[in-house]
Amino acid sequence: MSIPLNVSLSDQGIATSATLHANLGTPALVEHAIAKGEGKLTKDGALLVDTGKFTGRSVKDKFVVRDAATEDTIDWGAINQPMDQASWDNLKADFLAAVEGQDELYVADLFGGSQPEYRVNVRVITQMAWHNLFVRTMLVRPTAEEVAGFSPEYTIINLPSFKADPERHGCRSDTVIAVNFTEKLILIGNTEYSGEMKKGVFGLLNFLLPAQGVMPMHCSANIGADGKSAIFFGLSGTGKTTLSADASRTLIGDDEHGWSDDNVFNFEGGCYAKMINLSAEGEPEIYATTKMFGTVLENVTMDEQTRELDFTDGSKTENTRGAYPIEFIPNTSEKNLGPAPSNVVMLTADAFGVLPPIARLTPDQAMYYFLSGYTAKVAGTEIGVTEPEATFSTCFGAAFMPRHPSVYGNLLKDRIAKGGAQCWLFNTGWTGGKYGVGHRMPIKATRGLLNAVLDGKMDDVEFRKDPNFGFDVPVFVPALEEAGIDQTLLDPRATWADKDEYDATARKLVQLFIDNFEQFAEHVDEGVRQAAPQAA
Repeated sequence: MSIPLNVSLSDQGIATSATLHANLGTPALVEHAIAKGEGKLTKDGALLVDTGKFTGRSVKDKFVVRDAATEDTIDWGAINQPMDQASWDNLKADFLAAVEGQDELYVADLFGGSQPEYRVNVRVITQMAWHNLFVRTMLVRPTAEEVAGFSPEYTIINLPSFKADPERHGCRSDTVIAVNFTEKLILIGNTEYSGEMKKGVFGLLNFLLPAQGVMPMHCSANIGADGKSAIFFGLSGTGKTTLSADASRTLIGDDEHGWSDDNVFNFEGGCYAKMINLSAEGEPEIYATTKMFGTVLENVTMDEQTRELDFTDGSKTENTRGAYPIEFIPNTSEKNLGPAPSNVVMLTADAFGVLPPIARLTPDQAMYYFLSGYTAKVAGTEIGVTEPEATFSTCFGAAFMPRHPSVYGNLLKDRIAKGGAQCWLFNTGWTGGKYGVGHRMPIKATRGLLNAVLDGKMDDVEFRKDPNFGFDVPVFVPALEEAGIDQTLLDPRATWADKDEYDATARKLVQLFIDNFEQFAEHVDEGVRQAAPQAA
């Protein structure tokens, strides 16, 4: 049954004659979704839905209202596109008219952020039951007492049936995601992809928290038996989720966190994992969630007769997803937070085969590589195409950062300096040559080196200065020997058969870093500029 809203929609200036379903629990929302034909139950009880035309975020259709509060605080550009006030006023009026005409609406009162001092109260109004279930799964769920006294600070209205008018609403197409920080309102129209709500709250916190001295991060985090936390930055394919999901450590969260004076805290109460090629052998904890009632699976293929799932089928999209409460994963933090991190790990999958498997970074170097957000992708699967392609995504999450990247970079540097965290760059990509020549870094080598870092076993290790990148690289690590890995792996040049080819490839990668960082040079201090790799 619905739980009465402490603050009504009419109190917020939202008029509707719709039947309101407020703060329903998981079972009721699943029932509504099935009754409305929004999804189907799998053999094991998960809810399977199809997100239709959009199977990912519609980045080019996202806008931020440009006004006095955002004029000088937003990093305007291709990612943070401006919408003028008049277009917003039209869009809001038309959205509210559409809300007024709905037959049914679902309302969820939730928190963005697990640390009470820094969380925000978010009300989410959805047209679809499963969207309400998704956002209730992904954000932090209040207690019954907290719901009873809940007052929304920010509101998201998600209407997949709403089609925008580019001329009237100042947008690009009939799909729109519009954020107004002054009016504390996010409007989502003409897309059924649920991740727009999740990332809408992430972007909101990325805007609000820096002003409070809190570092918002696109990262995973966990805690060791010694009570020390570690955070893991990394783009898709670098091993962020895999390496942080260690059965011997307590998981804080897998995607979005804040770093305050005392804590690293999860922004969310759930996980949103990729499902493509998921297996019980490769990722048993995540695989187990697909057999649990309360999990929402998006765009996964299912046999209609047996209701068995086929995770290898990417015919709808390679971005098949599963959303589930974080407590579905064993050994998770009860309060979704831990102490300020002792180790900061940045992950990159270097397909050029140039970077070492591990490097130690100074605070200036950490800011440099954080702002760079480097990884590399293989060019494709066509025969004969073996040239890697460099990818730079600022702060390991450029698409979600409304402020200038230097704001987040300086916050990270300040946090590292205050807390004395050790910083590391891990290459989980190629060794012995670039993609097509060398081979992928052995996972047991990466895990061995990571465990040495997290267990404090790198303090007495000898380091050398990398001639291309200037960071410290260990010469000999006992953990590698224990794992049966040749120490040669620590020196990427030594793993290449053609040393001249390594040198040429290293020069190329160094130049890519230098060229990419030009956009940040005037916004950082001399120490960070000096942390750049040196062109030969």
